[in-house]
Amino acid sequence: MAVVELSSPPARAQLEAIWNQCLADIRQTVNAQSYRTWFEPLSPAKLEESELTLQVPSQFFYEWLEEHYFKVLRAAIETHFGPAIGLKYAIADEEQIIPSPSTAETATLLPSAAPLPSSAPALLPKRSSFELLIREANLNPRYTFENFIKGESNQYARAAAQAVANNPGGTSFNPLVLYGGVGLGKTHLIQAIGNFALLHGKVQRILYVPSEKFTTDFIDAIQRDRVSEFSNRYRNVDILIVDDIQFLSGKEKTQDSFFHTFNELHQLGKQIVLSSDKPPKELKGLAERLISRFQWGLTADIQPPDLETRIAILQKKSEDDGVDLAQEVIEYIASNVKTNIRELEGCLISLLARASIENKPINVDLAREVVQTIVTDVRSPISIEFIQRAVATYYDIPDDLLKAKTRKQEVVIARQVAMYLAKELTSASLKTIGLHFGGRDHSTVIHAYQTVEDEMRIDDPFRNSMTQLRRKIELTGR
Repeated sequence: MAVVELSSPPARAQLEAIWNQCLADIRQTVNAQSYRTWFEPLSPAKLEESELTLQVPSQFFYEWLEEHYFKVLRAAIETHFGPAIGLKYAIADEEQIIPSPSTAETATLLPSAAPLPSSAPALLPKRSSFELLIREANLNPRYTFENFIKGESNQYARAAAQAVANNPGGTSFNPLVLYGGVGLGKTHLIQAIGNFALLHGKVQRILYVPSEKFTTDFIDAIQRDRVSEFSNRYRNVDILIVDDIQFLSGKEKTQDSFFHTFNELHQLGKQIVLSSDKPPKELKGLAERLISRFQWGLTADIQPPDLETRIAILQKKSEDDGVDLAQEVIEYIASNVKTNIRELEGCLISLLARASIENKPINVDLAREVVQTIVTDVRSPISIEFIQRAVATYYDIPDDLLKAKTRKQEVVIARQVAMYLAKELTSASLKTIGLHFGGRDHSTVIHAYQTVEDEMRIDDPFRNSMTQLRRKIELTGR
């Protein structure tokens, strides 16, 4: 295919049209999941001086492309932009241009490209005033109330955050202190306050910082003799949002500076929003006068999400990523990743990556492999006793009958099903399984397994009931 010449306006439209041709080629080369995950988020930023700049969402994204999809990407670009074109990456929301190492090496071996026509695309349009405010505030625009999944574990904290965002400094929730364990959404929620307030014109000046950044800025100000400049920056805001306030522990001079910053903002009616891993009264190494002030307003906790909330989070995240996950996969992950949202989303990202790299279907088996690499307690095996209880409940018989010598038909079927599932879902030997069923011989276990296998092949209702029972045990037995 001939390279498309960039010789007529509009240049931006031409650039995007050529890039779409590249995407069409790539789509034919990689599977649908890989295409949606790693190529749809790319966009052409500019083309100048024989170099194409692609915008990528993050540093990780760029590194992944270079490592796993460089040849595919390079082939499409050479086909439609020419063999001598260079490649760079621009990270979204950052002033950082990264040359492609692979491209840089290749480009030196290629003949010089002809100069680009004067209609070559210029830089992307300047950011809107709102985007500039977000950037100056150090906020992540993806952290919004709309994509924060509300559940019983966080509804009080979310309601308080929404009230503050609607009326910064105008409620009795000043300061607002949100606390909870790692990865429960504290950072998301406190930044959502800032994003909402800016978007709806509630205030103009917001600053979000982790407490360690506040400490670093303070130390730097002392070393450079710019303390007054530091004070002006932190006190000339309408909303100050400080994350992980517990890390001020033991830093007496930093605490003193923050104390005076807090006082001035509060006296001026400006909003203060804080997060920590514990309620203020339990924070160690902080001055009593600071703890006292943290308790002036409202303190709200965020608990680990319940099962329903975890399922909703996974559904929303998969929808946002354009991935259609089976409900049984979502339920399996949600049932096994219980501690925090960060692990939950990490499992989903790892699942998509594994499916993309290894070209595997996204199913419960793959989800199990991913979860086991992230969540340690999921490695503990399902016990034979648990399987026996679950099967006995399913067939509505006492579980001790599974170990008895009775030959009643309903008990025999339940026993064979339990043996089958014990072999499928545990690493126990045939002898061990037999011992758990009244000391039966390993040949009895083999017979039971084969009987169930044969029945599943010829009896659809029985196979469906086995699938449901197995799924229930896998979801609740770990």
